[in-house]
Parts: sequence; C-alpha cells; structure tokens
Amino acid sequence: MSVPSLRGPGASKSFTTVLVAFGADVLVAVAKSAAAAVTGSASLVAEAAHSWADTGNQVFLLIADRRSHRPRDDAHPFGYGREAYVWSLFAALGLFVAGAVVSVTHGIQELIHPEAAGHFLVGYLVLAVSFVLEGISFLRSVQQAGPEAELLQRDLIEHVVATSDPELRAVFAEDSAALIGLVIAAAGLAAHQLTGSPVPDAAGSILVGALLAVVAVVLINRNRRFLVGEEADPRVRSAAIQALLDTGEVARVTYLRLEIVGPRMLLLIGDVDLTGDDTESHVAIRLRAVEAKISTSPLVAGAVLSLSAPDEPSLEA
Repeated sequence: MSVPSLRGPGASKSFTTVLVAFGADVLVAVAKSAAAAVTGSASLVAEAAHSWADTGNQVFLLIADRRSHRPRDDAHPFGYGREAYVWSLFAALGLFVAGAVVSVTHGIQELIHPEAAGHFLVGYLVLAVSFVLEGISFLRSVQQAGPEAELLQRDLIEHVVATSDPELRAVFAEDSAALIGLVIAAAGLAAHQLTGSPVPDAAGSILVGALLAVVAVVLINRNRRFLVGEEADPRVRSAAIQALLDTGEVARVTYLRLEIVGPRMLLLIGDVDLTGDDTESHVAIRLRAVEAKISTSPLVAGAVLSLSAPDEPSLEA
C-alpha cells in the first residue's frame, strides 16, 4: 500500500506535536493568569481558563499516545489503538467543562456584577506573546497535517476533520480556537478601555466560551464516531484492494471492510478469489499466507480473509 506509509512517522510526529502544544500552553496559561489578576479583565480570565484547559488536555493526549501504541496481546489481538479515542474524548470533555463552561459563567457573572479593569498594557503584551506561542504550536500541527493531506488528496481542514489521529486533530483545533480566542479577548479588552464599560469585556468572555464549546462538541463527536467504528477513506480502500491484488495470490476481491481501530490502524476483513485451482487444504494455507503478508503493513492491525463465492461481483481498486 502507498497510504500505510503514514503510520510510522506520523505516530512520532503526533507525539512531538502534542509536546510542543503542551509547552506553549503551560507558558501561555501562566502568563494569562497573571495578566487576568493584574488587569481584572473578564476576557483574560476566560483565556486563562482556556489555556489551563488546553494544558490539561495535552496530558490526556500524551497518555493517549502512549497507551494506544502498546503492542498487541492475546486479550487485544488487534492492539490498543482505540484507547487514543478514549483519552482524546476525556480531553474534549475537559475543554468543554474547564474552558467553555468556566468562560461563559464568568462572562455572565461579569455582566451581572461588572468590575472595572486596569493596566491594559499588561493585558495587550500578554495577549501578543500568547499569540506568538500559540502560533508556533499551530504551525507545528500544520506542518504535520499538510503532507498527510497532500498524500491523501485532501485540503488541510478536510484532513484534520477526517484523520484517524485524534491527537493531531485536537492540537490543530485547540490552537485554532486559541488564536481566534486571543483576537476576541484583545477586542473585548480594547472596547473596555475605550468605552470604560466592562460589558464588551464580559461579552468577549462569553464568546470565547461559546467558541470552545463548539470545538469541544466537534472533537467529542469525532472521537465518538471512531470509538463506535468507522470505515476507512475510499482512497485507502482502493489502495487496500490494489495491495491484495498485487500479492500475486489474489485474482479478485469481492468484499472488503476496512475498520479504523486506532490512529492510522485498520482491521481488514475481506473475501477473495485466489489464483489457480488448489485443494481446500492448500487454499487455506495460501489464505493465511496472504493475511500474514498484508499484516506486515504498519497500517494493518489485523487481516481476516475468506474465499469468495463464484457468482460474487469483483470490487475495483
């Protein structure tokens, strides 16, 4: 397969991407918390909550990376890949609770009991530094997603939404939301300074929370779909059919299911017609040999093949 080459390098790249995001989030969270305390800005409080939520989420994503790449065993013959979606789901829930709910709640409280902010320059400086740090993390995720999207002939956003790698999707989505949130916070802080009213600042906090809620819901839904079981991309399916035909043992493929069982990991189940006209016992040996050959691909967590019926139509690559 040409597509399976995504598996090996992509796994290590995802770990590095999460580490970069974790480092940026820690620095940004500390800076925003200090600025929120100094300025009293509702938008900065929301952004601080956002960054602490992102920091905690990176811990979940690091756990997801480690646990999902454990070697298969008798109890888990197809590996532990789906653990990545479990821990990424926890991260998305954390973003919703610790980021979205806290930001919206604080914004509403600020509207009910407004407080004037001050030391605006400190807030602007922290937001500017945060934008640079979040931008570095975002560019790292773009650098990873770009080549993968090009290989699968997708645009960047389509690939991030569709990829089976929840760590890449989470970092990309959270960093995108962080950059937009920083712009919203800066606008709220500036409006507060210009008008003297805390209402725009509080509104900024609520908008940041709403943004985080949307991102969290999207991430929760994507992880849910992969946990339930999702078919692979049609382009991967075509590559798998061609890989079976290229073994030299398979004359045609009549049925194929490719289920995603982890980041860049597939379970292949298919019906094939072998070349030649061997006895039943020899055919069974040849089928097992084809399964073993296909399973050498780092993309394939397991392969299960059966014989096709003579009247079944062939699938095309």
